[in-house]
Amino acid sequence: MPAPRFVDQLNLQIGRELAAHNQYLSCAVYYDALTMPRMAAFFYAQAAEERDHALMMVQYLLDTDSEVDIPAVTAPVSGFEDLVAPVALALEQERQVTEQVHALVRTAREEHDYASEQFLQWFVKEQVEEVATVSDLLAVVSRNREDIEDIEEYVAREHGDDQSDPTAPRIAGVG
Repeated sequence: MPAPRFVDQLNLQIGRELAAHNQYLSCAVYYDALTMPRMAAFFYAQAAEERDHALMMVQYLLDTDSEVDIPAVTAPVSGFEDLVAPVALALEQERQVTEQVHALVRTAREEHDYASEQFLQWFVKEQVEEVATVSDLLAVVSRNREDIEDIEEYVAREHGDDQSDPTAPRIAGVG
C-alpha cells in the first residue's frame, strides 16, 4: 500500500490533471472558434490525455486499495489576447506539471514507497515529451502568428497521428 503522504499528494495531482483537462478544453474551443481545426484537434487531444492521466492515477490508487478523493478544480482561463497566448499558457502548465510530478517522485522516495516511485516513472518520461512538444509548438505559433495556414500545416504534419503508448499505466474505466 502506498504511503499515506503519497496518497494525499496523488489525490491532489488528480485534481491538477483534471484542471489541465479543462484548460486544454478551453484552448481547443478558442481555436475552434477561430476556425483552426488542427490546433483545436491538438488541444482536444491534449485535454483527453490529461483526463487519462488523472484516471491512470485513480486506477493506481484503486489497484493499491488506497482512498481516491477527487478534489475540486479551478476554472480554466477562457479569454486569450491572441493565438499565441493559449500555447504559452500550455507550456507554463506543462512545466508546472513537471515540477509536480518530480515532487511526487521525491515524496515516494522519502517514504521508501518503491511501487509508487516506479508508477511515476512513466509520467516523468511523459513530461519530457510534453514540454518539448509544446515548446516546439510555441516557437512555430510565435513565428507564424500572421500565417494561420502555416500553423495548421505544421500541426497536421507533426501531430496528425494518434500514437498510443503501450507502456502507459492503465486508465480507470477502460478495459
